[in-house]
Amino acid sequence: MGVTAEIIAYVLSTIGALIPIVNPFSTAPLLLSLTPSLTVEERLKVVRRACLYMFCILAAFLVAGGLIMQFFGISIPGLRIAGGLVISFVGFRMLFPAPPPPSTGGEAPAAQRDVAFTPLAMPSLAGPGSIAVVIGMSSTAQAENYVILRHALIAAGIALTAVFCYVVLKGAAGLAKRLGQSGVSAMTGIMGFLLVCIGVQFIINGVTQLIGP
Repeated sequence: MGVTAEIIAYVLSTIGALIPIVNPFSTAPLLLSLTPSLTVEERLKVVRRACLYMFCILAAFLVAGGLIMQFFGISIPGLRIAGGLVISFVGFRMLFPAPPPPSTGGEAPAAQRDVAFTPLAMPSLAGPGSIAVVIGMSSTAQAENYVILRHALIAAGIALTAVFCYVVLKGAAGLAKRLGQSGVSAMTGIMGFLLVCIGVQFIINGVTQLIGP
C-alpha cells in the first residue's frame, strides 16, 4: 500500500469509526425541537457552532484526553454516566417544558438559550462514545511510528466528520418550516422521551461497565 493510500485509509477509518457513534441523523430531530422559534438562517448558525464545538471537543480529547481524564480521575464509565444524566435532563425538559413567562407589552422577548454547545455539541454529537473512540485512537497512534502525523490524520478525520454532521443538520434545518408548529411540538415530545431512554441506557451501560461482570 502506498503512502497516499495509507493516509486516505487512516482518515477514512477515523470517519467510519466516528459517524455511527456521532450519528447526526439522531441529532436532527433534537435540533428542530430545541430551536422552534428560530429562522432557518439562525438555525444554521446554531448548526455551524455545534459542529465547530464538536470538532474542538474531540480534538482536545485527541491531544490530551488521557491526561485530562487521568488528572481529574475520570473513567470512561463515569463519562458515560455523566453523559446519560445530561441527556436525561434535557429529555425531561423537552417532555415537560416550563410554561412561557407572561409577556407584557413594554418588555422585549427573552433571548432563547444557546443550545449549540449543550446539548447539541455535547453530549449529542461529541458524547461519551465518540470521546472514548478518540481517546482509544490516540492511545493506538502513540504506540506506532509517526505519532504526530497519525494524530494529524485523526484530526482530519474528525474535521471531515464535523463537515458531514453539518451537511446532515443543514438539511434538517429547513424541515421545521414544512412540519409547522404542531409537527415540531409532536417531535419535541417524542424526542424528549427517546432522549430519556437513551440517557438511562447510557447510565446503565456506565454502571454495568463500572461494576463489571
